[in-house]
Amino acid sequence: MELSFTSRVIEWRGPAPYYFLPVPDEECADIREVAAAASYGWGVIPVRARIGEVDFETSLFPKNGGYLLPLKNAVRTPGGIAAGDDVSVRMTVVL
Repeated sequence: MELSFTSRVIEWRGPAPYYFLPVPDEECADIREVAAAASYGWGVIPVRARIGEVDFETSLFPKNGGYLLPLKNAVRTPGGIAAGDDVSVRMTVVL
C-alpha cells in the first residue's frame, strides 16, 4: 500500500523532544484496512517513507484512532524540518 500526503509536524515533549507527522484521516482509514496484516504488535505499522531526498524505515504509532509518523533527527535535519512545518511524504505500508 502506497500513500502520499502533506501534514504539519508536531512536537511531543517528554524526557526528550520527539517529532511526528500526523497521518491525515483519509490515509488512516486506508491503513486501518490492512493494519491486522501489517502490525507486528501493539498496533504499530511498519513503513518505508521518503521526505525530500531522505528515505527511511520506521513504524507508525497509533494515537487517538489515527497514526503518527516519527521523524528522527536524521530525517528532519537534512531538510531543515521543524515543528509547525508542512511536510509532504510518500510512504509504503510494509505487509
